[in-house]
Amino acid sequence: MIETDVAVVGAGAAGLSLAHRLSGHVPGARNPAVVLVDAPPGPLRPPPRTWCFWGSGRGRFDAAVRSDWRRLRVRPPAGPAAEDDISPLRYKMIRSDDFEFLVARDLAASPHVRRLEATVETVEEIPGGARVRMTAPDGGTRVLGARWVFDSRPLGSLPAARTTLLQHFHGWFVRTSRPVFDPGTADLMDFRTPQPPDGLSFGYVLPTGSHEALVEYTEFSPRVRTASGYEAAVRHYVDDVLRLGDTEIVTTETGVIPMTDAPMPRRVGASVFRIGAAGGATRPSTGYTFAGLQRQTRAVAAALRQGRTPVPPAAHPARARAMDAVLLRALASGRVDGPALFSRLFARVPMRRLLLFLDGRTGLAEDLAIGLHTPVGPMLRTAAELPRLPRRPFG
Repeated sequence: MIETDVAVVGAGAAGLSLAHRLSGHVPGARNPAVVLVDAPPGPLRPPPRTWCFWGSGRGRFDAAVRSDWRRLRVRPPAGPAAEDDISPLRYKMIRSDDFEFLVARDLAASPHVRRLEATVETVEEIPGGARVRMTAPDGGTRVLGARWVFDSRPLGSLPAARTTLLQHFHGWFVRTSRPVFDPGTADLMDFRTPQPPDGLSFGYVLPTGSHEALVEYTEFSPRVRTASGYEAAVRHYVDDVLRLGDTEIVTTETGVIPMTDAPMPRRVGASVFRIGAAGGATRPSTGYTFAGLQRQTRAVAAALRQGRTPVPPAAHPARARAMDAVLLRALASGRVDGPALFSRLFARVPMRRLLLFLDGRTGLAEDLAIGLHTPVGPMLRTAAELPRLPRRPFG
């Protein structure tokens, strides 16, 4: 049996971030031994994907940032767009393969972190720690004993919730024959897309040059589309809305992010914890996860170095989660018009303040002021309804 202080299960954004934060040597602090367990190549490893977030100044993983923008734009279904400078914030895009390369390089040079390739079968509590049972690529069984285990694998099923929507999307990295993109401005939401009957949709454009961009079609709705449905939706957006002309598809990406008010337990045993999306790092109202998991892993690493019980903190304040529950219910019930609500917010609230609000970094007075730009009556009726609604399994 392999023994270690910390076992990190899963080498996605959350697992790699925690291992990276524990890889350096800090004089005078605890420097725990870490084993990072990564799934072998195959279906348990997700395909390359894009993570976006916003922040100011230099960040820990800025070397992996592919592009960033200080101007954002939101287009309503009709009429003029809202556009704003979010300085000193920047909206940043990281590709997962760039992130993994950066972290792998640093982990390879660390005396504190060991990487192990195996499929985790079970995680069970034992006195004073936990035991991770795994299957190695050669089919053999391996056992890892650890004082603390942090599991970042996706949940097999979502906890019961009052409301769950899916944020599902399909995107193309495109190259155009003529210069059609403004590399200094990202389109965060473009509601000039056909709206589904039971949710909302929008386009998303992240230009990396005058000829190159990530162009996505996104829906918030209860059900995913077929593969052909996504292709048709992106094609319509590229050809009929953006009118990009002659376009080469360089690569594609597809994803599904649950947006739910279900409670996500972060501690599942005396020595076992969940981090990342499985530990509630996803912001329910937006689907953004990267910034939340950085807050979690930063706090966990600090607790481990100080010898404290490393319970991952909530990635988002309780007040933010309560407001998200109201918004999700209002959207799912059709009580509010999603495109109109988001377009109005971005048109009337400075985008920098709205991004700080979406990160849970605004005070009560600012939150109330922003809330006044939403349909107040429907939102209040939804808030009054929520406590009486039962939590049910999704699907």
